[in-house]
Amino acid sequence: MRGPWDEIVVFTQRTYVDAVQRAGALALVLPPDEAAGRDSDPWLDRLDGLILAGGADVDPASYGAEAASATTGTWPERDRFELGLARGALERRMPVLGICRGMEMLNVACGGTLVQHLPDAIGHDRHRARLGSFGEHEVRLEPGSVAARAAGAEALTVKSHHHQGIDRLGEGLVATGWSVPDDVVESIELLGIEAYVLGVLWHPEEDGESRVVESLVEAARAGVAA
Repeated sequence: MRGPWDEIVVFTQRTYVDAVQRAGALALVLPPDEAAGRDSDPWLDRLDGLILAGGADVDPASYGAEAASATTGTWPERDRFELGLARGALERRMPVLGICRGMEMLNVACGGTLVQHLPDAIGHDRHRARLGSFGEHEVRLEPGSVAARAAGAEALTVKSHHHQGIDRLGEGLVATGWSVPDDVVESIELLGIEAYVLGVLWHPEEDGESRVVESLVEAARAGVAA
């Protein structure tokens, strides 16, 4: 027998909220809504910056592929909602930060595709070594990139938990960070526009010393001031 709380819920990890609040901003969690795929303005009109958070595998249908056996737990409703928000935010030049799955969604929003199971491509599973917990590995960042400025370093140790990654980069995107030593793309940016658009495959919200989420808040604050 199901109880009153045994239902599908909309939630995010508290670490995302904490990171936004530490940076001096208000955190809003948005539940998926099919209407955003048609018109994202009612949501974006209320925001100064957008975080696309981590989570379950992206539905391969979002980028025109069939699901591999290792792709599980997809939520197409969430994909459609986030694609609508991401594309609307990019049109507005709104600051956007994609984290892990969120980086993958940013790539798909720009027309890119994903590797559905990295161990098949790189021969190991160290990016998601233990299910349900974060591992650590090294990342190198392009000097002068948005990613390096956001992280405050060109080399760092990051928290990681993923098994998918970038295959073909979306239009206008460039890779600016890579894992060490296997060169999996760890950060992407959008060239040619005067706006903060960054995707990172690691989890800066899990690191209390990380400045990545703060960098999004700073970009959003600068946009409001302008």
